Amino acid sequence: MPLSVLRSSCLLLCLAAIAVHAAEPLPALDAESKDLTVSGLSSGAFMAVQFHVAHSALVRGAGILAGGPYYCAQGSVMRALSSCMSPGFFTPLPGPDALREEVEKQAAAQRIDAPGNLAQSRVWLLSGGQDRVVKSAVVEAARVFYRQWLPEAAIVHERLPDAGHAMIAPQAAQAGACAASAPPFINHCGDFDAPGRLLVHLLGGLSAPAKKAAGELLAFDQREFIRPEAGMAESAYVYIPAGCRAGGCRIHIAFHGCRQNAAAMGETYARESGYNRWAESNRLIVLYPQTSTRKDANGCWDWWGYTGSGYHTRSAPQIGAVRAMVERLAAKP
Repeated sequence: MPLSVLRSSCLLLCLAAIAVHAAEPLPALDAESKDLTVSGLSSGAFMAVQFHVAHSALVRGAGILAGGPYYCAQGSVMRALSSCMSPGFFTPLPGPDALREEVEKQAAAQRIDAPGNLAQSRVWLLSGGQDRVVKSAVVEAARVFYRQWLPEAAIVHERLPDAGHAMIAPQAAQAGACAASAPPFINHCGDFDAPGRLLVHLLGGLSAPAKKAAGELLAFDQREFIRPEAGMAESAYVYIPAGCRAGGCRIHIAFHGCRQNAAAMGETYARESGYNRWAESNRLIVLYPQTSTRKDANGCWDWWGYTGSGYHTRSAPQIGAVRAMVERLAAKP
């Protein structure tokens, strides 16, 4: 190999190594974890449901955009791609009784929290009328699943007739048309503000969003929280509003969808998905955990079992990693 090529290769490797190690540790911020909320789009929505059910004693509410019920795929990628995205006569959605049976089985084995905790939480769901990736019937199945424990008033299912498969964020600088189902999977649909609507329903009594997200978007080293089989990236993001370094802020976890992780979009989802301005005016830390493409080529969260058969329990590699991040944020500096 020519010396010049060798030097160039070494330089690139060194720069890559510097980039990996440049991410800071996730800071301990003395955050308030008892009002923890979660949300997600697509695979992130399925992940938000899993995290909510697994940690129902901790999570106050979940925002579900283009996602379905807990354990929908039942450990099968084929079922995930058919019954749980575009159900039909030969590929029906699993019924609520079967899903409740799984919840009760896992709770009896103490692999998830007692499902009775769900009755104290709130759920907000969104389905798009132009979404050809995850049909509205799947989102409705999530509503029916939650209705087994939650009162009707605690659940909101909004239907946006013109929306495609995307986060709906009115202020996003990089956004598609309302009906689009294409990268960055962040769309404008008039003034419809999905993050704002879900946060208001889940937390209530919020101030209007800040004109500008004046806090810090921190890239942090995710490696200390993950196991090799987790299929998660080496770094992730957290938005810390001005003043939250002093402690006492609540936490919201925002799970990106497939093809929205940092490998595909950099900071776009963390910056443009619409949470940060709401977070700034309401003392809300937003955690943006990140997948990799090592386990799934599209960087989807595991809602069918690529990390193991217990993917939907507290001990799951991804659920466990995110739970550890929450513990870090809630720890005293």
